[in-house]
Amino acid sequence: MLTKPPQLIRILIPFLALQIGACSIYQDFLDIRDPGRQRRSAEIPIEKRPLLEPISRNSFVLESPEQTVVGEPQIVFTRNTDTFSDLAREYGLGYDELVAANPGIDPWLPGKNTPVLLPTQYVLPDTPRRGVVLNIASKRLFYYPAVAEGESVQVMTYPIGIGRVGWETPLGDTTVVAKARDPHWYVPWSVQKEYRERGNPLPAIVPPGPDNPLGSHVLKLEMPGYLIHGTNQPYGVGMRVSHGCIRLYPENIELLYSMVDIGEPVRIVNEPFLVGRLNGELYLESHTPLEDDTITPDERLQKILDKARDASGAFNDHLERGYARAIAGDARGVPVRVLLGDADEVYGRARVVRNTVKIDPDAPTLAEIREILDSPMEPGESDEPVQLVE
Repeated sequence: MLTKPPQLIRILIPFLALQIGACSIYQDFLDIRDPGRQRRSAEIPIEKRPLLEPISRNSFVLESPEQTVVGEPQIVFTRNTDTFSDLAREYGLGYDELVAANPGIDPWLPGKNTPVLLPTQYVLPDTPRRGVVLNIASKRLFYYPAVAEGESVQVMTYPIGIGRVGWETPLGDTTVVAKARDPHWYVPWSVQKEYRERGNPLPAIVPPGPDNPLGSHVLKLEMPGYLIHGTNQPYGVGMRVSHGCIRLYPENIELLYSMVDIGEPVRIVNEPFLVGRLNGELYLESHTPLEDDTITPDERLQKILDKARDASGAFNDHLERGYARAIAGDARGVPVRVLLGDADEVYGRARVVRNTVKIDPDAPTLAEIREILDSPMEPGESDEPVQLVE
C-alpha cells in the first residue's frame, strides 16, 4: 500500500504541484509502499469491523438530482483460492479496476485473509442521464432506464472490455440500431489477416455457440461495425482486449439486452478524472489515462477543475486544487473525499463484506486465463453485418 509522507511534505505538496503543474509529481512523494497503511487510516481496524452483506453489484437509485456519486467502497478478505478475476466478476468489477485499487497485491495469488479493496463506488460521468453512457477511461458502462416524471432516477453500471491499442473504441454519440440473440460473427478481413499471420486462421463466419466471441446477445450501434455484446472469454472484461467493440459479462449483457430498446441513445466518452458530490462532500475519482490518449492528463484535469470551479466554486482554493492533483496522480479508480487531503481515507469508510465467491470447478486454470488474455479473440470493425434475429 501507499504510505503517508511526513506532515511537512504533505503540507508542501499542493503548493509544489501548483508551481510544477504536473500530476506525476505526486507519484514521487506518494509511491512509498507500506502494507499497513490501510489499517492506520481506518478509525476501526479492518479486522475488527462487523462483517456485512455486499451492496448491490450494478443498480443504484439517485436520491436527488444533485447526487453524482453512487455505491460505497467495500473490503473483502480473500481465501487462498481467490484471484482478482474471481473477485471482479462476483462483485461487479473489471480486472483492471481491482489491480488499480490494490497496488502491491498479487492479482493471481493474493493469499489467504488478504484485505482487498473493492472499488464499488462511482462518480457518474458528466453527461445527460439518459440511455447508455460508456466511459472508456474507467472501462465502465452506465445505463439510465427511462422513468416516469417524479420517479427517482436509477443508474445501472457494468464493467466493460474496450478496444486495445491500435483498435481504439471510438468516441461520440450514436444509437442502438438493432438487437440480436445468438448471433453469427462475420469475421472482419483485418482480423482474419491478423490471425492468419499468427498461424491460427479463423473461419469467415463463426456460428452461435461457445466458440463465438460475441456471446449470446448483441446490441448493434449506428457506428458501422461496432457492437455492445457478451463474450465467451469473461476474464477479459474490464481490460483493453477487443478490436474496438464493447464486451460485457454474459449475465450483464443479458440483463442490459432486455432493457435497452432500438433507438436508445449511446454516448461514448473518455473521462479519466471525474468530480462528484455526495451528501454535500466533494469527491474526485482518478483513473490512469489511456496510453494512446491524445490529450495530456494535465489538460484533462485542468479542464474539469475549471468547470467545477465555474459551476459551484469548488477547487477555487489553491489547497483544494493541490489535493485534487495529488489524488489524480495516485490513480486508484476510487472516489476520494478531496477536502481530507488523504487518498487513503477510503479505507476508513469502506464496508467490510462477506466473501461470496463460489468455486467454479469448470473454471480455466491460471495459465489458461493468462493465455486467453494474451491472445484475445474479439470482433472488430467490419463492413459485414451481424446476422440479426429480431
